[in-house]
Amino acid sequence: MIRAVLFDLDDTLLRLNLTAFIARYVAGASRLLASVARTTPVALGVPYVRAFLAMDAQDREDSLTNEQLFNKTMLEACGIPLDDPVIADLMTYYEERIVPGFSSGVVAARPVPGAREAIEAVHDAGLICALATNPTFSLACDRARMGWAGVDEKDFALVSTYSNSTRCKPSTRYYQEFANQLGVRLEECLMVGNDAVRDIVRDGCGLRTAYVGHGRPRGAVWRGPMERLARELPDLVARLDEQDA
Repeated sequence: MIRAVLFDLDDTLLRLNLTAFIARYVAGASRLLASVARTTPVALGVPYVRAFLAMDAQDREDSLTNEQLFNKTMLEACGIPLDDPVIADLMTYYEERIVPGFSSGVVAARPVPGAREAIEAVHDAGLICALATNPTFSLACDRARMGWAGVDEKDFALVSTYSNSTRCKPSTRYYQEFANQLGVRLEECLMVGNDAVRDIVRDGCGLRTAYVGHGRPRGAVWRGPMERLARELPDLVARLDEQDA
């Protein structure tokens, strides 16, 4: 029985140029950190890439949160302690006050049609609604992108961030940890996402995916645009519940 619907964020609820957003985020953060570390912003480009790749690695064996691993990798690569209170406060200011202004221009952030209605359909059905975005950013960055999508943190029982996750998609461990925090089993979750690789888990863990991307992945239990999912969600959940029964 489906008890929870998990939404991806980027290009699921929010349409944006994600590569441009990451580039703009890293450029701004590098300028701030370079002023503290007395180095050049260019010198921080490679450390940032290493840190993002370290979090995303699917063969990880550590038990660190993504944030802890990110900070550790940055410290080893450039000597900047991101968990130092002064630097942490600086980054918090950047992410809360500056990053929300990155939606325009080449980032081109705007809500996906039907996203708001799909979330409301989940709540109307009495199901748990959660945001299972790939956890490579802080909650502040997730909040900024949620705002661009026309949704709010209050819409979700849980939002995945690099602080509360130890793996990234499509690792089953990421999804299992997320479900555990929600208090449900993976087979009781319906994932809504646009990425045929990251949002569809293929190892038999029981997670099912409604696919709102442009491909036709075999592993999805439903395919189509978000606007149609918003209308058909009750019937989809009823069908999945009947199959489970």
